[in-house]
Amino acid sequence: MNAPIKGSRLLPANAYRKLEPGESYSPIIGAGQNIPEITVWSVLMALVMVLIFSAACLYIALRAGSGIEAAIPIAVAAIFFGRMRAKKSTILENVMVQSIGQASGVVAAGAAFVIPALYLNAIQPTWWQIFLACFLGGSLGVVLIIPLRKYFVADRHGELPFPEATAINEILVSGESSGGSAGKILLTSFGLGAAYDFLAETVNAWNPGISTTSVLGPVGEWLGKIRVELKINAIAALFGLGYIIGLKYAAIIFAGSVVAYMIFVPLMGVIFGGPEPLVYAGVSYDIAKMNAGEIFSAFIKPIAIGAIATAGVIGLIRMRKIITSSVVLGFKGIGKKGGVSDVARTNLDMKPANVLLIQLLATLGMGILFFVVCVLAKDFTVGQSILYALIGMVISFLLCFLFTPVAAEAIAIVGTNPVSGMTLVTVIISSLVMMAVGLSGQTGIFVALVIGTAVCTALSVAGALISDFKVGYWIGATPRKQQVWKFLGLAIAALVVAFVIPIMDQAFHFLVEKNGVMVSNEDVLPAPQANMIAAVIKGLMTGGQQPYLLYGIGALIAVVVTLLKIPTLAFALGMYLPIGINAAVLAGGFTAWLVARSGSSKREKEARANQGTLIASGMIAGAAIIGIVSAVLRLDWTSFAIRFISIGKEFNLETVADGVTVLRDTPAAWYTGIWGQLLGLLMFVGLGVITFVLAKWGAKMQMKEEDS
Repeated sequence: MNAPIKGSRLLPANAYRKLEPGESYSPIIGAGQNIPEITVWSVLMALVMVLIFSAACLYIALRAGSGIEAAIPIAVAAIFFGRMRAKKSTILENVMVQSIGQASGVVAAGAAFVIPALYLNAIQPTWWQIFLACFLGGSLGVVLIIPLRKYFVADRHGELPFPEATAINEILVSGESSGGSAGKILLTSFGLGAAYDFLAETVNAWNPGISTTSVLGPVGEWLGKIRVELKINAIAALFGLGYIIGLKYAAIIFAGSVVAYMIFVPLMGVIFGGPEPLVYAGVSYDIAKMNAGEIFSAFIKPIAIGAIATAGVIGLIRMRKIITSSVVLGFKGIGKKGGVSDVARTNLDMKPANVLLIQLLATLGMGILFFVVCVLAKDFTVGQSILYALIGMVISFLLCFLFTPVAAEAIAIVGTNPVSGMTLVTVIISSLVMMAVGLSGQTGIFVALVIGTAVCTALSVAGALISDFKVGYWIGATPRKQQVWKFLGLAIAALVVAFVIPIMDQAFHFLVEKNGVMVSNEDVLPAPQANMIAAVIKGLMTGGQQPYLLYGIGALIAVVVTLLKIPTLAFALGMYLPIGINAAVLAGGFTAWLVARSGSSKREKEARANQGTLIASGMIAGAAIIGIVSAVLRLDWTSFAIRFISIGKEFNLETVADGVTVLRDTPAAWYTGIWGQLLGLLMFVGLGVITFVLAKWGAKMQMKEEDS
């Protein structure tokens, strides 16, 4: 949803411009006003939002490689449900709901980018290891950015645009005088996404996996023989992601898929599909007998991984000025003082002593975690484990310290956090250092990836928190309360992540067997950033043969795409992700484009376009919750309950080695055939039609509220 027009009557005239000499900014709620901020309602509401959106953001990041911005729908939900109370919630309560709740998306992003790389390297982390890596890293992100709060939000008021914070601020401020239409749209779209994906992926009432090979009949079969096949993974979660991304980026992502699937894969078949097998990186490939999916996994994915990694590095190079100034700023922030008793409420931070104490405890906590990991590996002495833990602890703190100001300034200037590039650099540095002191193999991979998780989460949290601080500055929240209660949001979000990731692995598996080889489950859990990191660290830590030529080709493609002024990371992700995912994302983006151009007047068109974030966020959240429920129903501790509700697939139990019971599914003939897929296509089109009607309804309610 686009932010309302700046300049709400509640905001001072100098809210968004630079201050004149001697001029000061006075927030909506003055320092002397005693208005409720932290209440039972605001905390409970925030925690509900953390539970829902942590699961939703993690789910969509694992399935499509892209996160969603949780802050805006959380702000809308706070306003909507706050109106239902006997005593309407205050604007500061709503600020706190949004501030605490925003921990959901940032922790999920930190986990989704790195944790799956452990599973992809055949390492099974425990829930408490995942929890500690995310929570300790997030806590460092909080306390490292606190000393810089005043510089970013007050000293540079009007200089930094804060695009994301501005949108959140306008929603919270306009919510004081608007009706509840936004909340109705959010809840309705939540129900729509949940119902659609429940029927598609749990009940299996139709086949969402649509392929031209089946739908186009003889033509599709002929195309399949030359390894050209278009697929659509027609589910609401991906449709909603495309709706929120918009047509431009959805098209760029899909273009990456077209290059990978429609050009590179057929070319591989033509060039290397002779009678002699192709031997590369120590593996022999009989290209003539490989289908499109097998060629893509073996050769195109490494090219895409090289492109994704290079895109991250290019992002860092483009932000070199921000990085340089931010690192200097971080050192300056060490000596800043704050939190004294005579400071105004709206400028009150945590006490510096407490900030330093939490920095110390979080860093020591990571050191203890590294020590336990090394000891449990049983490959090292206690002395070696202590050494590795100390080195890992120092690396974690230094990289968090250096990169958190970068994340904050990037968010404040361009609204984009270069997390993937900085995380890749973190993993490479930590791997090289650990190898230099003798820690390699699986344990070295484990420690390096835990460091990467902590740093990635810290960067995500720091970027989000600086936006929270700016919103609080505009409205008049107490910074200390935002800071203290952020830790509760981080803890709950980390627990959700630690619960959901193992469940997704148990139900669907990050690694699956294909032709006797364990490969990434690209169809269900592609997790592109994690796959990139897994490939890089495996090459560094194990010394095995790696497809460096393919990585180099990907890097070259990324450079060319950058020179063509095409968003490089979006294109690279498109090359990596299955085309079925990207086709569904494109459908969502195209629907958003159509909705924004419908309507009889400019005002009506804008009102319909403004429904986008709410519809997409609600749809993704609803679909994600159902997706996680579907995963749980596939586990043994629910007695594999999906067996009793599925229509299109028959689920049976099978006993394998060591008496382990596993779930096997057998699709019905109609489900895999043309009729099951045509029904899936019809339902997907119906989802787009319902979305259009929903946007039209939301726009009508919005304009009615504006008129009244």
